[in-house]
Order: sequence, then structure tokens, then C-alpha cells
Amino acid sequence: QVQLVESGGGLVQSGESLRLSCVISGSISVPSTMGWYRQAPGKRRELVAFISSGGSYTNYTDSVKGRFTISRDNAKNTVYLQMNSLKPEDTAVYYCNRLRIPLTWGQGTQVTVSS
Repeated sequence: QVQLVESGGGLVQSGESLRLSCVISGSISVPSTMGWYRQAPGKRRELVAFISSGGSYTNYTDSVKGRFTISRDNAKNTVYLQMNSLKPEDTAVYYCNRLRIPLTWGQGTQVTVSS
């Protein structure tokens, strides 16, 4: 059974950085397009960024362009989200998942940005 385990969140001040990691454990026959999502209190889950299976293509929602960078290491079955210049509105629980056929959601990692 495939599991998604997110980590790296925390409490930071506005302008600081965090790097999130998502380890994909279990068996996936081939790498898939993966995304990072976030859900703020009282809001719907939104797709923040995604990366193609080989890592050559990335895409970001407008609110994080220029600040966040998604990457992956297929040898380690890990997807990363480097978050710079964090803002209070980035506060949310962050999740990773396969884009087209979602897997069971992990527990996510909490990111809190104070002003």
C-alpha cells in the first residue's frame, strides 16, 4: 500500500523560508506527476504546485510564483517544496498527492506564518 508522508512544516515569521518533503512509501511502478496542495482553516484544499514525473515541467498557482519551488528526487521517492518569502496567507496544512489519480491523503504538515 502506498503512503504519503509529509514533513518540514513549522512556525516561522513573515519573510522566512521552509522546505517541505513528501516521501512516497510503498510501491508505485512508475513516477507520476505529483502536486503540493494546501488547505487553510475554513477554506477548500487548493493545488499550489505540481511537477511532471521526470521533473522537467513545473507549474505554480499565481499566489506562490517566484516564491515557491517544487522539485523531486525519484531515486528517493521524495518530492520537495521550497518556500521562500513566506507570508501569513501561506498558513495552511500542506499535503502532497498524485495529480491525476489521487492516492490516500497523508496527514499533511502544518505551516504557520506569523506577521
